Amino acid sequence: MKYELLKAMYDCFYIPPELPGAKQEVEDCHQALIDRLDKPERKLVLQIIDAKDRIAEDTSIDSFISGFELAWKLSAELNHYENERSVSRRMALGLGARFTCKKEEKQ
Repeated sequence: MKYELLKAMYDCFYIPPELPGAKQEVEDCHQALIDRLDKPERKLVLQIIDAKDRIAEDTSIDSFISGFELAWKLSAELNHYENERSVSRRMALGLGARFTCKKEEKQ
């Protein structure tokens, strides 16, 4: 897999919701299919369900990785901003500028 470390983090930190109502509905529908369909049709329906489950899992992992990448980029941007701000402040202080807070300006 391309993002092995991020996938490992996903596996470690992601806690899927329990969704007891949805799970019970799946079980009830599965039992109804067993009662109504012959084996070849049941197998086909189960293959469809398995494929949809893989799509949902892959989408969840992709969403986690995308969110992580966004957080990483925001962190880098904030770090760059703080560095630029620090350099500007040092340069201004080197030129003899004085920074005041709002309280000092009112006095």
